[in-house]
Amino acid sequence: MISSKYNWKINEQEPDAGFFEVAKKAKLSQTAAQILYHRGIDSQAKLEAFLNPSLEQLHDPYLLHDMERAVTRIRSAIEEGEQILVYGDYDADGMTSSSIVKEALEMLGAEVRVYLPNRFTDGYGPNESIYRYFIEQEGISLIVTVDNGVAGHEAIAYAQGQGVDVIVTDHHSMPEQLPEAYAIIHPEHPDAAYPFKYLAGCGVAFKLACALLETIPTELLDLVAIGTIADMVSLTDENRVMVKYGLEILKQTERIGLQELLAVSEVDFTDIDEETIGFKLAPQLNALGRLDDPNPAVELLTGFDDDEAKNIAQMINAKNEERKELVQSVYLQAMAMVDASKPVQVLAKEGWNPGILGIVAGRILEEIGLPVIVLSIDEERRAKGSARSIEAVNIFDVLNAHRDLFIAFGGHSGAAGMTLDASKLPDLEQILSDYIAANQIDLSSKNTLNLDDEIHFDSLSLETLEDLAKLSPFGMDHKKPIFYLRDFSVKQARTMGQDGSHLKLRLSQAGKDYDLVAFHKGGQLLDFQQAQHLELAVTLSVNKWNGNTSLQLMLVDARVQGLQLIDIRAKNAPLPQGVADIRDQNQERIVILSEVPDEAAELKEVFAGREFQAIYFKNTIKHQYYLTGFGTREQYAKLYKTLYQFPEFDLRHKLRDLSDYLKIPQILLVKMIQIFEELDFVSIDDGLMTVNKGAPKREISESQIYQELKNLVKFQELMALGTPQEIYDFLSD
Repeated sequence: MISSKYNWKINEQEPDAGFFEVAKKAKLSQTAAQILYHRGIDSQAKLEAFLNPSLEQLHDPYLLHDMERAVTRIRSAIEEGEQILVYGDYDADGMTSSSIVKEALEMLGAEVRVYLPNRFTDGYGPNESIYRYFIEQEGISLIVTVDNGVAGHEAIAYAQGQGVDVIVTDHHSMPEQLPEAYAIIHPEHPDAAYPFKYLAGCGVAFKLACALLETIPTELLDLVAIGTIADMVSLTDENRVMVKYGLEILKQTERIGLQELLAVSEVDFTDIDEETIGFKLAPQLNALGRLDDPNPAVELLTGFDDDEAKNIAQMINAKNEERKELVQSVYLQAMAMVDASKPVQVLAKEGWNPGILGIVAGRILEEIGLPVIVLSIDEERRAKGSARSIEAVNIFDVLNAHRDLFIAFGGHSGAAGMTLDASKLPDLEQILSDYIAANQIDLSSKNTLNLDDEIHFDSLSLETLEDLAKLSPFGMDHKKPIFYLRDFSVKQARTMGQDGSHLKLRLSQAGKDYDLVAFHKGGQLLDFQQAQHLELAVTLSVNKWNGNTSLQLMLVDARVQGLQLIDIRAKNAPLPQGVADIRDQNQERIVILSEVPDEAAELKEVFAGREFQAIYFKNTIKHQYYLTGFGTREQYAKLYKTLYQFPEFDLRHKLRDLSDYLKIPQILLVKMIQIFEELDFVSIDDGLMTVNKGAPKREISESQIYQELKNLVKFQELMALGTPQEIYDFLSD
């Protein structure tokens, strides 16, 4: 069944005519102008700033709290030859943040060590044992955290107590009490009014680099672009500026590690955009941190050894392939544990890799539309994992009120990470269930999907893509435009991918055809082939294949207005997963008609007074009278003539021989003999049939069995050969 994952909201507000004139002078189409207007770009000044991002739009780094104090301390450390540790994070933002500060410090002649914590052995954020090692064994006297630190009270207090200053640069949610660090640089610090609150960790690191170098080091912006897109922060204001410039630098990057990583991803350097980072580079870098030691990533991003860069790139690519397989395996296991009768899903198992559970939880949330927590249980019976939630349930607020339940906890409204004793998992589920019940939260309500405009094929072309490209880069708070599509037909449909898990449709409208790619929809091939009144939410993209360039659609969501009738009568048609037989489940709204009974009235009774969302017609017919018919006049005459020659006929042992001789299928022959018996043409006693030679002449049509057989044949013909709509209309009449 096709069911929308979101509630669609189509923006129908029209910009004023004056704005269209301004946009036209900027060589934007009406569609592009309308998209920007709906996103708050509603004046000439805003439009010019948006379309022409400039490095001059970047804010003064010294507006950040403690920036001057931090710069003074770092410069002093460099002058004194102190050993500096850059302490990062194991994700793509942390990797790029660390690389940015490392390169900035090295430009100033600093002695720099970089360490990215291992998520499995060190955990997230400042780690006292790691700090102790570097202070005692490596002679570190200054620590600069990047993409972490505001929650590292104990480790930072230890370092400061040892006379080692800690400069925190971070962007994560600030706790009520900040650590006693030497300096804290954070865009949301309450003691400073920084104009833009949504920098990624790499953005804060870049601001530190700008202040240290007293210029804007544009050569570092490729790293900023990677980290900013990977961390899914708001792609507005100065983030947009930095990413816009960073993408151009990435296209001509001299970083041999990035060159190698892009090469193994088979990326055309001329086609690099935000999706290259979002779907290629970021997942690869994150995969390393999810499965293994993340530190080789810094060497990849900053090193100069060709062979080492190639080896690391290949290793990271292999880790990403391993990550994909792990995600799919755990996803299938976790989905099998889902109990749809519960308002929240707490899915835990021993042996799952904690590094990929956030991805798994996100996929399950998309599939079932319920709050999901997926956890791995270790040997010490601690459960560690990730939560993902619907808009109606702020998972962070709900669980933050029960901090005593957790060993570690953090997150935001839609996602959270946690560690707790496995024995407390029932309490975790109960807390969320009670909250949902107490607040009468409607779990059927879906997250909102904002659609920018309706599209029509007669107005689409590659020029449409070029026009929309002027609005890029796209990301958080400036999503790639999503369009509403209806009133089209599906000309072709096929699965694609190694395991047939994806779909490719050929859609037609107004005499023009375009391909649509639907990821993870391979199991719904028949649904999409046969859906009536199908509506789609899509994005537009370029497809390059065999030297040809074309526009194609990418599925975001799909819905069908009204009842869905799906024909799965073909021999190899797949049965829908988890769908009950219509005669066994009186309350289900998604059902399958698996086997057709001999009585139409029996099915009509099941259909009477019931409303369905989807019906799958398998229509297996056990006794296929529609293939044999109800017997011709010649067949009845031939049967009577043959039987007349025998005073007695043994039906128990000679029925098959009689069927072969008369060339009448055995199931029809049995019915014909029953009709003869009803009309008193023959008598049957203990399997022996005798012809009543003195029986009066009667028409075959006088037989009730004959009339029932005719009706059954007609009914079976409909069930076997009729359209799903004809079948439904008959059964619901």
